[in-house]
Amino acid sequence: MKVNIFNIQHFSLNDGPGIRTTVFFKGCPLNCKWCHNPESKSIKKQLSYYKDKCKNCKECMMVCDKSVHTFVDGNHSVNRELCIHCGKCADKCMYSALEIVGKLMSVDEIMIEVNKDSAFYENGGGVTFSGGEPFYQFDALFELLLECKKAGYSTCIETSGYVKPEYLIKAIKYTDCFLYDYKETVGVKHKEFTGVDNDLILKNIELLTKYNANIILRCPIIPGLNEREDHFIGIANVAERFDCVKSVDILPYHPLGISKAKQLGMNILYENNAFLEKDKAEKYIDIIKKNTNKPVKIG
Repeated sequence: MKVNIFNIQHFSLNDGPGIRTTVFFKGCPLNCKWCHNPESKSIKKQLSYYKDKCKNCKECMMVCDKSVHTFVDGNHSVNRELCIHCGKCADKCMYSALEIVGKLMSVDEIMIEVNKDSAFYENGGGVTFSGGEPFYQFDALFELLLECKKAGYSTCIETSGYVKPEYLIKAIKYTDCFLYDYKETVGVKHKEFTGVDNDLILKNIELLTKYNANIILRCPIIPGLNEREDHFIGIANVAERFDCVKSVDILPYHPLGISKAKQLGMNILYENNAFLEKDKAEKYIDIIKKNTNKPVKIG
């Protein structure tokens, strides 16, 4: 069994309790306008081009069999529709201007990477599966959960909640904590911002409560979109309503996804180059805290 991974991050401190290894899956059913990991949207491999690193040496053009790379008047053009992701151009590039994003790995290969960090898991750390949406490649996710539990590792899954309920039920037994995204309270706005409504997402929180799962609610705050008092109160209401929600993490917007999307040749759906200021984030946290007794912090 192979799974398409775009990164394995060692010594992660922000993806669940303790020191963790985070495995990032490609593929996501949502299309969030502000996506912080645009390389995770497609389940397929992608060609990333870093224009500022390119020296117009034309080595990529000479090695490519599909005419993906052309040079006109010193400008390097990349036709990704022709690319078969063979990696020849990235291997040849001396300036690291080209990269194939996504790597097919077996469960055993991923576990080799995970096991390298086992010494750090003893004090509450473990393995986190993120993305993208890990449930998008569920068979591989489930096998990895089983292998982690055989090894005695704590497991977390970061999920949008837009998941088949039967997948959640199967995974609950082997998942210590769900890092559960809560992006927007109003259903119509949720669909506008992400491409899907939030009915299934809310129903799945109810489902996880029924099965006594542990949830950390993770809430990205996006200026001009969900940066509203009614949404902050909505976050608090969800935290109070469901016993399985143990705490709330606020994730302030950052613009780092914009450059990654441009390097992948993707359309920019939300372009804001400013980080959400810490004082604003703390103000929003205060609103949430006034409406719930659950712990709330910047994640």
